[in-house]
Amino acid sequence: MENIQKKLGEAELEIMQVIWNSEPPLTSNYILKELQERRKWQLSTLMTSLSRLVDKGFISCDRATGTNLYSPVVAENDYKAKESGSFLEKLYHNSIQSMVATLYHNQMLNSSDVEELRTFLDELEKNEEGKG
Repeated sequence: MENIQKKLGEAELEIMQVIWNSEPPLTSNYILKELQERRKWQLSTLMTSLSRLVDKGFISCDRATGTNLYSPVVAENDYKAKESGSFLEKLYHNSIQSMVATLYHNQMLNSSDVEELRTFLDELEKNEEGKG
């Protein structure tokens, strides 16, 4: 896994989601167009954020063609895994059970969500048994 040291801010995460969900390399104009519904940015604002993401090591910028072409350096799943672990540790002392209980008791999970989770866990367990 890529050694991810830094966090993404909200706007940076939105940019990374565009990059992760598209076929790289991407131009800044493409990214700006994809962000239009969420952010009313000028190109200069986006360029500042892209530069910051390059500095943080999340994306690379290829300038060889005369056009800046951006590609991800950090995989989406790697970032999600790191952030999920950090979130779980900080808020729930690494207890998934505590997190699910909190969500359920605050009505953020309904019975169909619980059933979906149960089915998912049963499938995981079945797949693990099949490996052994």
